[in-house]
Amino acid sequence: MSSVAISSPLSRTRTVGRTNREPALIRWLLIALALVFLIGFLFLPLAVVFSQALSKGLSTYGTALTEPNALSAIWLTVLAAAIAVPLNMGFGITAAWSIAKFEFPGKSLLITLIDLPFSVSPVVSGLIYVLLFGLQGWLGPWLQAHDIKLIFAVPGIVLATIFVTFPFIARELIPLMQAQGTEEEEAAIVLGASGWQTFWRVTLPNVKWGLLYGVILCNARAMGEFGAVSVVSGHIRGMTNTIPLHVEILYNEYNSAAAFAVASILALLALVTLAAKSVLEWRLKEQAVDQS
Repeated sequence: MSSVAISSPLSRTRTVGRTNREPALIRWLLIALALVFLIGFLFLPLAVVFSQALSKGLSTYGTALTEPNALSAIWLTVLAAAIAVPLNMGFGITAAWSIAKFEFPGKSLLITLIDLPFSVSPVVSGLIYVLLFGLQGWLGPWLQAHDIKLIFAVPGIVLATIFVTFPFIARELIPLMQAQGTEEEEAAIVLGASGWQTFWRVTLPNVKWGLLYGVILCNARAMGEFGAVSVVSGHIRGMTNTIPLHVEILYNEYNSAAAFAVASILALLALVTLAAKSVLEWRLKEQAVDQS
């Protein structure tokens, strides 16, 4: 067996030692560049959002968040996420289980289709929904004849949100399930467990932290989606505006304090997502160490 394929712990230690002997100036320069990047592109925008949101006092901040149109936008955002995330969770678990545990015709095609929302612009995906379900679209006359309204209504927003977010959970679970293999499932089946028992008691507990990680990312994207939702919503105040769309309208009306106040909700969501993401990454690393 060649030395290229397997490296000893001693050789790895020597390699790490060589990388740690970089000049101090280069190390500090890289650290400084990373800090400047974090401050300029993460902490500074967050500070601006909250400072502008509170620039006219807490009363103005509270009024901006409790105004009827703002409450409607918050409710619609929560509703869209509450529908999209569970559906994507069901799809993601099913797709990941099928891809990681079984061989079947069309497997490569399914993997490609899961990645489709990553390669298609959200605006284009929203436009496709308009071309399909709008009044002048392919199915528009039939939907109108049956009094079904998808575009410029809540169902269209939910459909667009589902499309742009459905890869997140599947893409998180597929490599995790593939790395775990099928030995535990095969052992459970040999011991007499049914397919559902194997799934609920063996497969799902082994991927619970990865599943939560994917759900958090999916929820954050669902609540912050702008492009696809903007195309299918119609921007009807109090009816089809989500939080990002409401922020855009307020900012275009030069009501910057209210716009930043509503935007602070998404900023808080981002901070919570980062904290939860860090905790789950730590748990996933622990899980990988335990399994190895």
